[in-house]
Amino acid sequence: MAATELPTLTPQLLLALTALLVMVVDTLRPGTRRVGVLAGVAASGALAALGTAAFFLASGTGQPSTGGAFTEFGGALVVDGMSLFFTVIVAAVTALVAVASYDYVRDEPHVGMYFSLVLLAATGMSLMASANSLATIFVALELASLPSYALVAYLKTNRGSVEAGLKYFIVGAIASSIFAFGASLVFAATGALALPAIADAVASGSNPGLLALGGLLLIAGFAYKTASVPFHFWAPEAYEGAPAPISAFLSSASKAAGFVVAIRTLVVAFPVADAAALGFDWPLVLAALAVVTMTLGNFAAATQENVKRMLAYSSVGHAGYVLIGLAALGGDADGLVLGASMMHLFVYGFMNTGAFLFVALAEHWGVGRTFEDYNGLATRAPLACAAMAVFMFSLAGLPIGAGFLSKYVLLAGAVDAGYWWLGVFLLVNSALSLYYYSRVVKAMWIEEPANDLAVESRPVGLYAAVVVAAVVTVALLVAFDPVSDTAVRAAQALL
Repeated sequence: MAATELPTLTPQLLLALTALLVMVVDTLRPGTRRVGVLAGVAASGALAALGTAAFFLASGTGQPSTGGAFTEFGGALVVDGMSLFFTVIVAAVTALVAVASYDYVRDEPHVGMYFSLVLLAATGMSLMASANSLATIFVALELASLPSYALVAYLKTNRGSVEAGLKYFIVGAIASSIFAFGASLVFAATGALALPAIADAVASGSNPGLLALGGLLLIAGFAYKTASVPFHFWAPEAYEGAPAPISAFLSSASKAAGFVVAIRTLVVAFPVADAAALGFDWPLVLAALAVVTMTLGNFAAATQENVKRMLAYSSVGHAGYVLIGLAALGGDADGLVLGASMMHLFVYGFMNTGAFLFVALAEHWGVGRTFEDYNGLATRAPLACAAMAVFMFSLAGLPIGAGFLSKYVLLAGAVDAGYWWLGVFLLVNSALSLYYYSRVVKAMWIEEPANDLAVESRPVGLYAAVVVAAVVTVALLVAFDPVSDTAVRAAQALL
């Protein structure tokens, strides 16, 4: 039991039980008014998981100050500061998506299935944060992925949604196979699947070639889940075709889950010094991935005319920024740079989710998806457009939202670890991103509106989710210390 006398996996249990409750409510309460009930149940369950995880963090559950991490199921799962931090991200994004989806899917069939799949995917993502074995990682990864494939293809009458779901499924199956093959090679080399046991085998220096190959395949699997180059090509297709709230969910919560699995696997199972002695210099591999991912992602985003597709490539670019925190562990790192990546993922969860939910709001109004379609939208919906401006400038790293602080700490951490050149790439790519982010703001606030531009409704759920995301993004500018302190402590405990 945790210091709070609650089961240490309470957040995951709450998400899973809420998914089952949604199914029951959907069965017992059919009718036109059930959408609000289902959205309320889903959002309440996500908020309960969020509150529990945040309470565990505040009370020191699983952290060095209270005796260290808790292990469950023979060490297959672990609850520590790292897992709780990322569970907070997943639960927060899930709550925002559930609230926004009330308006987005209210006229769609199978609404109960939609909310259940969101919660089941969130359960898998939160279990990924606690996974301490390659077998557990694979099971949690599939629990997160399988519902996601169906969610992307949820709009069954929309050809783009079905096509995106099919492509996502095919690429996802290949990526899962690559990860499973890598895990099998690591098992063949070490005779273990638990991450600490793998670390012991790595330290002994046995089977270096097999271990290095297995580790590279594991990185390939992680790169797919985080939409890192060259495994990013599924992301623009999936995000563009999926319902906009699901695009927000996948690009924020799923990305965070992919990174926490990568962090725990590489840091725990393949300690930098021991892995390098075997010829598996994974920080160097991730440094190259970081440069290519952030550069290609931002250049591709700058060439887009579709706002949703631009955000998809922007998500690829941000994956490159987060990779800096892992790559810099090859230098003189003390937890600051890894914690900075965690901070960025936390802030990114709100600003990126809010941006995609604004696109959902525009789709609800019948506004097109290009930059030109957004012309003059601020004259019709100033509050929502102000929130979108906050998201855009914060994603670019301007001191409008907490994206500025997370990028600043990431830059400082990279320089402190001796990876100043990654910091240069971060600055150059952030400057480039300002170009395409500002295009959205310019279209909404400066360009003249089209004559037929009309905003005839104020959907409560979508508006609430967008405004809450914007408020949190700005509020974190002045309340960033708790996030940064928690992230650095969790990173230091893992290292």
